[in-house]
Amino acid sequence: FSMLLIIAAIISPSFLKWSTISNLFVQGAIVGICAMGMSLVISAGMIDLTVGSAVAFIAGMGISVLNKTGSITLCLMFCVGAGLIVGLINGVLVTKGKIAPFIVTLAAMSAWRSVINQLGQGGPFTVKYEYYESFRKITAGSVGDFLPYLMVYLLIITFITHIIMSRTKFGTYVYSVGSNTQAARLSGIPVDRVKIVVFMYAGLMYGIAAFLLGSRLTSIQAASAGYQYEMEAIAAVAIGGTAMEGGKGKIVGTLLGILMLRIIITVMVMANVPPFLNGLVQGLIIIIAVLAQNRKK
Repeated sequence: FSMLLIIAAIISPSFLKWSTISNLFVQGAIVGICAMGMSLVISAGMIDLTVGSAVAFIAGMGISVLNKTGSITLCLMFCVGAGLIVGLINGVLVTKGKIAPFIVTLAAMSAWRSVINQLGQGGPFTVKYEYYESFRKITAGSVGDFLPYLMVYLLIITFITHIIMSRTKFGTYVYSVGSNTQAARLSGIPVDRVKIVVFMYAGLMYGIAAFLLGSRLTSIQAASAGYQYEMEAIAAVAIGGTAMEGGKGKIVGTLLGILMLRIIITVMVMANVPPFLNGLVQGLIIIIAVLAQNRKK
């Protein structure tokens, strides 16, 4: 992480200014919140590919709720509730349906994107003018002109997730399930319940991320919103030190992983690397991170 900062500072001395650093948090906040949910999923030995599609679906429908009711509170409640339902569906299909998480979430990824495209006919979901200012302020402002709201949201959710995983019995259960599912079951851990709650927590994160994305953009493109969020989230979790096979995780590491991704993308922009190569870089990062984990075994 420090090496990346040094490289970025060499390319552009202004990189170490607070405005630039805080902007890294802002740029990575929404995906970072999704990555907190992904951290739990991967720590439990599973995977979730619904991230981008779920965020797009929830954000688009959330804006529709806002436009019809005029209530930001109802919009937030819808996004949170929809996220929990998305996670519940994934969890039930994995545990009760005995379907591999990869298959369940791959199908769900396609399904949610298809539904939101159909509802929006491939077009945008745009916040009505009369609600624009109040909705936009949720993510556009800052605390004391120093801490952007999105940065604050990300840090708070990171802290809460860290406490859950490091200070609660549930966190211990998640790591136990990811380490050895059969042993966890034999030791009395309610494995299926833990997996369902893990997916629901991830869904909750996607719901919050969708609400914030809607506020930040005020217009959600059904076909492209949340594009490759799952790749960024998985990459952040991998380079943050969470074992991809489950059983070990670092929530703070995931936060650093998101920041590292943003630094890498920023350095690529400074070096005039085509943005179309971002996906290639993220894929290579995941491979390198997993290879590094395997070498430590």
